[in-house]
Amino acid sequence: MKTITNKDSRVRRHARIRAKVSGTAARPRLAVYKSNRYLHAQLIDDEAGKTLVSASTQLVAKDAKKTDAAKMLGAELAKRAKVAGISAVVFDRGGFRYTGRVATFAGAAREAGLNF
Repeated sequence: MKTITNKDSRVRRHARIRAKVSGTAARPRLAVYKSNRYLHAQLIDDEAGKTLVSASTQLVAKDAKKTDAAKMLGAELAKRAKVAGISAVVFDRGGFRYTGRVATFAGAAREAGLNF
């Protein structure tokens, strides 16, 4: 019998989410990935298979605390999305719980003008 790791569980949750959530050019998917150190986010057009906009706390907020960096990332991604002409997205939390850094990021993106 195989041991189920936390990563296995997250990947299964993400698969369930992806079965329901898909991005288009008009309303791309806002995908979030959370590592122990950084938060990565990108706007993806699943129909064309292209990333339209991306950002990471690795580049946006190197020296900030994790939750502060998530807030800065949400604002920066929303700013980049507006430049690209995107105002509405579909949120894909990547199998991560909607709390902590993920929720802070989403809240900051909403405040900066993204609709989801």
